[in-house]
Amino acid sequence: MERFRACYLFQKNPAVSGRKRVLYWLWNWSWVIASAAGTGILSLFLAFGHYNWNVFLGYFRHPLICFLNLLPVALLAAFFYCLTGRAWIAFLAASAPVMAASVGNYFKILCRDDPFLFLDLADVGTALQISERYDISLDQRLTVCLLCLTAGTIFLFFCVRGVPGHLSRRLPGAAAVLLCAIPLAKVYTSGDIYNNKTRNYEYASQWSATQVFLTKGFVYPFLHSIPEAFPEKPEGYSEKAAREILSAYVPEDIPADRKVDVIGIQLEAFNDLERIGFTGISPEVYAQYHALEAESLTGNLITNIFAGGTVQTERAFLTGDAALDNFRRDTGSYVWYFKEQGYTAEGCHPCYDYFYNRRNVNRYLGFDRYWFFQDRYEALNQGLAMDNILFPDILDLYRSRDPSVPYFHFSVSYQGHGPYPDDALTDGDGYWDGPYQEESTYYILNNYLRSVQDTAACLAELADGLRQEDSPVVLVVFGDHNPWLGYGNSVYQELGIDLDTSSKSGFYNYYGTRYLIWANDAAREALGRDFTGTGPDVSPCFLMNVLFDQCGWGRGSAFMQLAGQVMDRTPVVSQSGFYLEDGQLTDTPSEEAQELLSRYGIAQYYRKRNPA
Repeated sequence: MERFRACYLFQKNPAVSGRKRVLYWLWNWSWVIASAAGTGILSLFLAFGHYNWNVFLGYFRHPLICFLNLLPVALLAAFFYCLTGRAWIAFLAASAPVMAASVGNYFKILCRDDPFLFLDLADVGTALQISERYDISLDQRLTVCLLCLTAGTIFLFFCVRGVPGHLSRRLPGAAAVLLCAIPLAKVYTSGDIYNNKTRNYEYASQWSATQVFLTKGFVYPFLHSIPEAFPEKPEGYSEKAAREILSAYVPEDIPADRKVDVIGIQLEAFNDLERIGFTGISPEVYAQYHALEAESLTGNLITNIFAGGTVQTERAFLTGDAALDNFRRDTGSYVWYFKEQGYTAEGCHPCYDYFYNRRNVNRYLGFDRYWFFQDRYEALNQGLAMDNILFPDILDLYRSRDPSVPYFHFSVSYQGHGPYPDDALTDGDGYWDGPYQEESTYYILNNYLRSVQDTAACLAELADGLRQEDSPVVLVVFGDHNPWLGYGNSVYQELGIDLDTSSKSGFYNYYGTRYLIWANDAAREALGRDFTGTGPDVSPCFLMNVLFDQCGWGRGSAFMQLAGQVMDRTPVVSQSGFYLEDGQLTDTPSEEAQELLSRYGIAQYYRKRNPA
């Protein structure tokens, strides 16, 4: 130990030789950088979540991926070492944020198959509330990371003790580190490097946004996601160009004699599992839902998400935008369009108003009133309301409206939110009796399908109530994403459900849910439509176009008409860069499609800042 403590001498004793000074500096700096690299490797150790260990090994088979993940940690440690002069403090200061975010990403992938992006920092409060429902206990990998961080700190505290000069000498070094980091911004935001030079798809699918992210580690793709929180103007954007694009379309009002009421409901984690390959499900589970589908226009909704990210589907439907933004001001939406057409706009969500900032965002989207747990459902239910409370309340709100004013309603349910108990039945069995090996599979599926059957019954009751109404009303119902079914998608994996997003069937299974558009007799008569049959497969941003087409309302606003053209060409437009064109999945749309998508992107950006 005396040998290591001697590193103090060169600071106080001018007689210490220059050679020894160099050796001391090399010792200190080598361990600072090495410890930072160790933190970067620990981050990679968590980055692939529950996916194949070969993904982890792939980081090292692709040196650029490894380098891009380790470099920011090294720079952070160097900055703090210059600032504090203590190697162990620099190590902790650099490791704490990196590992905290890495652990958050680890659990987010494990629980919801969704990576942790820079944009998610704005919703940390929501994430912490949701995390209470998941098992986020310490496991073997996290234990290894904790032990390594502890050992590294102890070693640096006792064995790397030299202070690199007075603060006045160290500050220029800290400034130099920052200056080195600035030009790296272009590297970390480069689309070419991200999409082409760091391809690592040997054991993952390029069609899955989550898998694309995790194949590149965590630190690097996290930093690459920063621009998403501060979206740049689309190529070719100017307000003049946007106005010219939109002015090419003549806005169409909803004909006065066809202004029927609309009730939209997004069902939490609701999907028809039979359609994606599950067997052994009791016929009663989906009987009432299938009966309602038989009376409706139905189709596949191809979302951007899996087992989480509810607001992605919700806000795409309300805005018509394929690329969502931060909502910090009044934003162009179809809610505003309905209000321009004389509609009253309201809705409800029986959960907390601060989840995903709905309290503010729904106002920015144009809702006159939006009810939450705090101002409605706490009194109705003394707790978070399930569908047996929510659906009758939707009907009550509809019946209490001013019938002389057309009405638009949109609610988001909470029942169905995972995780579902994996060690006991919440309300008996008989919902699923397929073969299984893990008892957790049996419990999870029965508990989820019990909720599904209950939701279907509540939905059928709502439809029956609307049948009795003299006023014409159309009901739009859709699921936001597939359900959580076990950590690491264990239930899907055990039962052999195809979630390979490189194939069209697996892609549909992974991202697809269902939608239906139903109308009561008064609406069918008023609109002269039967509201049955099969609708197109669409992204959530185009579902409102399907509704307008089905109602015979024309193409609506200028933006909706542009969106309709895009839908006709590429009915599935993903934020991850994949499209459905001519019935085929592609990440390279045709020139005609690219031109439409470019105009669509410019109009979206303009409309977010000019809601009128």
